[in-house]
Formats: sequence, C-alpha cells, structure tokens
Amino acid sequence: MTRRTTALSATVALAAALALTGCSSDGSSDSSKSGKPELTVSGAFMPQPVMDMAGGFLTITNSGDTADKLTSVTSGISDDVTLHETKNQKMQQVKAFDIPANGDLRLERGGNHIMFMELKGKPKQGEKVSVELHFEKSDPIKVDLPVEAPNHNPKQH
Repeated sequence: MTRRTTALSATVALAAALALTGCSSDGSSDSSKSGKPELTVSGAFMPQPVMDMAGGFLTITNSGDTADKLTSVTSGISDDVTLHETKNQKMQQVKAFDIPANGDLRLERGGNHIMFMELKGKPKQGEKVSVELHFEKSDPIKVDLPVEAPNHNPKQH
C-alpha cells in the first residue's frame, strides 16, 4: 500500500489534508520495539499550483523509540525539490527536519514544508503527485499527494 505524503506550497497555497493515512508497519502490534524509527505518513496533500512552483504538506509520525531525520524529497514533477522552514514570515531552505522518537514532524501551511520549484507540469485538483521521502535512518517512503484546491486548508475543516 502506498503512504501519503507532501506537496504544494506557494504563499497562496493552503493545506487541507484529506487525512490520507500511511500504512502502519508490519508487526505494529508487536510490543518489542527494535530500537529504530517506525515512520508513517498521513494528511498529505499539495495545493493546486498557481505558478511554476508548489508546496507539499504532510505529517510524519514516528512511533519508534529512535529519532530520525527527513533529509530530502524526490519527485518526477520537479528536479528541484527542497525542504523549507518559515521563520518571521520568511521561507528559508534547510538541509533536514528532525523527526522525534515517539513524536511527529508536521509540514503545514505557514510552517515547515516541501517546495517544488520549476514544475515540469501543473497538476490539477483531483490528480495525485508521487513523491519519495528520504530519511537518515529509515528506508524511503513513497507517497501520493492528492492535489487540492489552491486555497485548501485542513485547519478550517
């Protein structure tokens, strides 16, 4: 099964995740943790791009007892996909995002997010954009980001 992940964010883009949840890892009922991160992805979406760039949003939950880092994102829709944080209403690129043990990394409108620059095409609402999340310790996770309305914001629902 696919896990859902990130996508579209221009300043115009809002996030309203269809709350697409990732698959839980095999043996999720196993109480003996292996000492490594156990990651799932939920709430992934990309607002429909209004320019040649887009943002991606999602939540990565780590139910394991070891922290991890999101180090990069790749996608066929762009050769220039970067991680950004927003501080003092300014976006700046970062090398990685921490995913705490037994915690969440939230990529959301107005905060940390994925940026897709120089899009090779403009996905329309109702389509999906495939991405692959890369981590410091965990195996990559493939996620399909549903394309939502440009002003989609899950916090308003």
